[in-house]
Amino acid sequence: MLRCSAPLITLVLLVGIGCTPKLPNLDSELSPRVQISEVVQRNIIDSVRFTGRFNAINYVNVKARVTGYLETTPFKEGDFVKKGDLLFKIDQRPYQAKYNDVNAQVKLFQAKLKLAKADNLRAQDVGKTPGAISKQELDKYQAAEEEALASVDASKASLEIQKINLDFCSVLSPIDGRISKYYITMGNIVNQDNTDLTTIVSENPMYCYFDIDERTLIKLIRTIQAEKPPENNKGSRTYPVFIGLADEKDFPHQATLNFTNNQIDSQTGSLTLRAVIPNKIKDNKTPLFIQGMFCKVRLPTSKPKDAILVSDRAIGTDQGLKFVYVVNSENKLEYRRVTLGELQEDNLRAINDGLKLGEKVVVAGIHMVKSGMTVIPEVVQMPTVQMMNSQTSEQTPSK
Repeated sequence: MLRCSAPLITLVLLVGIGCTPKLPNLDSELSPRVQISEVVQRNIIDSVRFTGRFNAINYVNVKARVTGYLETTPFKEGDFVKKGDLLFKIDQRPYQAKYNDVNAQVKLFQAKLKLAKADNLRAQDVGKTPGAISKQELDKYQAAEEEALASVDASKASLEIQKINLDFCSVLSPIDGRISKYYITMGNIVNQDNTDLTTIVSENPMYCYFDIDERTLIKLIRTIQAEKPPENNKGSRTYPVFIGLADEKDFPHQATLNFTNNQIDSQTGSLTLRAVIPNKIKDNKTPLFIQGMFCKVRLPTSKPKDAILVSDRAIGTDQGLKFVYVVNSENKLEYRRVTLGELQEDNLRAINDGLKLGEKVVVAGIHMVKSGMTVIPEVVQMPTVQMMNSQTSEQTPSK
C-alpha cells in the first residue's frame, strides 16, 4: 500500500485546480443583439385616404345643330381650343338659299306695308270731308295697314330663324378646353341634334370626386364643427384636401373641398365629396390632371396634435392585438399592448395609447425575441421609409 506524503497531495491538487477549464458566460452568449430606437414625438394631423377620380368642370359633347354634309374640319385632334374657334363647317348653300328667299319676302312685305300706310293715310284725309267715305271703308284701310305690318314682323322672325340655321353651319367651340378626335369625317352627312362630332373638356381647374364612408363622415363633421376652418376671401369656409397621383408616394397637391352630396347612398353607405384643384398646364399642351384619371386622396380628420410614433416594423400582432417590445433599464424586454393611429408618409405609425416619450422599442427582428428576454441593445435612429430606401440604394451596385 502506497503512502503519499502531504506535500505531494498538495501539489497534485494545485495542478488539478490550475488545469480546470473556465466555464463560459451562457447568459452573455445567449442574449441576442437587437436594434432599438427611442420613440419619436411630433405634431401630426389624423387623416383618411380614398381613391378619387378627376372630372372636368365643363364637358361638352359637340353635336350638329343643322342637317347637312360636312365640308371641313379645321381643328387639330387633341389640341387645345378656345371658345369661338371654328371646329366643323357644314355645307351652307341650302341654308343660304333659304335665307335669301326669306330676306326677299321681308322686302316684299315691307313694300306692301308702305303701300298700305299710304292708302290708309289718303283714306283718312278723304274722311275729313263729311260723307266722302264710309266708316267701314276707313276701318278696312286701317286693318290693311296693320296686316301688312304683321306680315313684315312675321317675315323678319322667319329671317332670324334662317340666319340662326345659317350660322349653325359653322360649328364653334362653346368653351376653352382640350378637344378629342373627329367622330365623323368630311363628306359624311350629319343630322341635326343627333350626330356626335367630338367632345371638349375644360382643363383648369379640375374636379376630384371621391366617396367616404358614414363613420368617417361623422368624424369629419365633428372636426369641422370644432375647428371652424379658415374663411376664404369670399367669406365662406374652406377645407383642405391633399391629392397624389399613381406615381407619387405622398400627397403633394392641395385642393379645396367645395361640394358634398345632400344624401348618403343607401346601397353603399357612402357620401360623394368633391374638391377643386388647379391644373398645371405647360404651354396649353401638357396638363397634369386628365379627365377620368384616378388619384389618391388624403382627407384630414383632426386638428394638429402631438403624437408618439414608432416604425411600423416595430409593431407585432398577437391574435389581432397590436404590441411592441419595450427595452427597460436592465435590457430586458417588456411586452406592451398598443393602440395604433394613422400610418405616416415616412412609415412611422402613430401610437394613440401604450407608449411614453423616452421609451425604447425593438425595431427589427421582433419575431426572434420574446417578453422577459435579456438582449444586447444596439441603439439606432428610428427607421423610416426614406432611411430604408437610402440603405437599399447604397447596397444596390451601380450598373
